[in-house]
Amino acid sequence: MAQLHELTAREQSFLLRTGALRPSELVEHYLDRIEKHGASIGAFIVVDADGARERAAALEATGHPRSTPTGSFSLSDPEHFRIESPGENPDQVLWGLPLADKDLEARAGLPTSYGSRVFAGVVSEQSDEIVEAVDAAGAISLGKTNTPEFGQHGFTDNLVAGPARNPWDRSLHAGGSSGGAAAAVAARLLPFAPGSDGGGSIRIPAAATGLVGLKPSRGRVPGGSGIGSVGGLGVAGPIARTVGDAALLLEGMIGTPAPARFALRAPELEPGALLRAADTPHGRFRIGILRDSPWADEYAIGLDESGELAFSEGIEHLRALGHVLTEIPLERSAGYSNAFRTLWRSFPAAAPLTEGAEALLEPVTAQLRESGKEVRATDLIAALGFFARFERDVIDQFSGFDAILTPALGQSPRALNWYSQTDPDLSFEQQVLYSPWTSFVNATGLPGIALPVSQDARGLPAAIQLIGRPGDELTLLSLGAQLENRIGWHERVPADFA
Repeated sequence: MAQLHELTAREQSFLLRTGALRPSELVEHYLDRIEKHGASIGAFIVVDADGARERAAALEATGHPRSTPTGSFSLSDPEHFRIESPGENPDQVLWGLPLADKDLEARAGLPTSYGSRVFAGVVSEQSDEIVEAVDAAGAISLGKTNTPEFGQHGFTDNLVAGPARNPWDRSLHAGGSSGGAAAAVAARLLPFAPGSDGGGSIRIPAAATGLVGLKPSRGRVPGGSGIGSVGGLGVAGPIARTVGDAALLLEGMIGTPAPARFALRAPELEPGALLRAADTPHGRFRIGILRDSPWADEYAIGLDESGELAFSEGIEHLRALGHVLTEIPLERSAGYSNAFRTLWRSFPAAAPLTEGAEALLEPVTAQLRESGKEVRATDLIAALGFFARFERDVIDQFSGFDAILTPALGQSPRALNWYSQTDPDLSFEQQVLYSPWTSFVNATGLPGIALPVSQDARGLPAAIQLIGRPGDELTLLSLGAQLENRIGWHERVPADFA
């Protein structure tokens, strides 16, 4: 008989809606798994067992509109479940499903450390908007997932909770900055988890841990739109085992359609549109194959054996599915590296720290903060101007295609001590070489998805990335679902966490 954590989030949702499973039962199942496995992978900074139980009890007290089961079903036959779109109560699309907040997001009553000793133990007085959105959708948070200091790295390690380890090999990083979220989902400690992505921070850990990671278009998720961030880089999105689960969580993160608060935003989607795209993976698309990277003007960008395997297998699968694939170059504009580095240095410099708090910063963060203070306003304006032109140019180059295929990562998951913790320039270079194809998707505001198409000779996950047109997550979900149906990656599980 299948155990609850073996079911997808959508299968669990079906059982919750039909009354065959109570939220408190599901919460206790995952809390037990977190107690058993959580410390071994460093996925969580805070576990909020009491709060999760209270939330589950409150949901059970109010109840949920139930669908009527068709025929008989059991946990041993999950494929017979009738999986539906949000249906009669779209506002409660995540009803009863556990997840956890990334520790860059504040939840009232819980400490929010931002992965830093500076804020360790500081209890938040109010919740951030994305936290309120998943609560309104009926989700139950089990705590806070691990992230690097201020979320500024593509790997997850800090002096608060240590590294987030890869469940496929715990001597390796889980990626970052949503590394704790990815480690928890890969180890089946959560059915799915929200993350945030300012340069690859959803797609990098998803690719490293064998998961689906979707970076939405700029402006898609109201509580993590990117519109208010410098350069418009950072957006909120889902990390999940399946394309359908990612679509479900993204529906909940977007929430109920509301009046526009920004003149600039992604095109409207009807409630359930994302799920329908994942459930009806039809269509043949024109896909550009891109090996080039905007970082190639400064760094020797390449693919290791694991990346080459995933990329070639991804191309073969997509062609076998009937899509038309064409290799394309990237017409680069010199200056990408300098512009991105300017923003990277500026982020820690802008952190509001009290007197004496800088002594608690990690060495790389402290050095970045000092160098960031030296960034002139004219340099920042020039960097933002470069990205505005870069966005227009790249979208124009991609306009003849429904999607663009790139490698997800340049290298297989890195060892825990591989990244420099003292030299910011070396750390930056290491992160660029590890993930040369993720940050420019943030710079352009386009949607991107990491998909785990392969496993390398060591049994580690290996992934591809698909990039969509502006505002077009639907095509990415459809393509992802086609590949998932063909490959069945959701059936893979790290040996120690089955």
